[in-house]
Amino acid sequence: MTKRHPRSQPAWTEVKAKLADFDRMGLIGLIHDLYAADKDNQTFLHTRFGLGKDSLEPYKKTLDRWLSPDVLRNQDVSVAKAKQAISSYRKAIGEPAGLAELMVFFCESAAGFCNEFGNDDETYFNALVNMFEQAIKVTLQLAAGDRAALISRLDGVRKISHNLGYGVGDEMDCLLGDHAGI
Repeated sequence: MTKRHPRSQPAWTEVKAKLADFDRMGLIGLIHDLYAADKDNQTFLHTRFGLGKDSLEPYKKTLDRWLSPDVLRNQDVSVAKAKQAISSYRKAIGEPAGLAELMVFFCESAAGFCNEFGNDDETYFNALVNMFEQAIKVTLQLAAGDRAALISRLDGVRKISHNLGYGVGDEMDCLLGDHAGI
């Protein structure tokens, strides 16, 4: 019989068991400590509870920072960190209109950066095209009144993307035609 090795990291079940011992004030104290410990936790809780004027603003700032960095400050690009912002929003609340807005913003920011400064990173372009397709799909799930402006913005991204080369604009032509009939 093989010996079973213990996990190196506790799982949610162990955490959940410990939480069951907390009273209401203990849970509030724990959440306060998590809130104070990390800005991402603050953003998560603000979004989850609908606090603040614009719950999408911190996510948009993150997208803009990682997709359209300040080239004069020699900032780097990170598609993974940009995608993480959308994933974090999805976990916090995942409201479809907000999700669609972030995905369209992702596309606008990435295409705008490439159009202004140039880029020859195939991985970046693949991420842009993939997000473009996801944005179309999520947008088409919205009510007709909510979707028109977002589709128009995606069409603007498509037009700009013809300046990027690598067939990005052509791929977007196909995606918008296939999914949205444009």
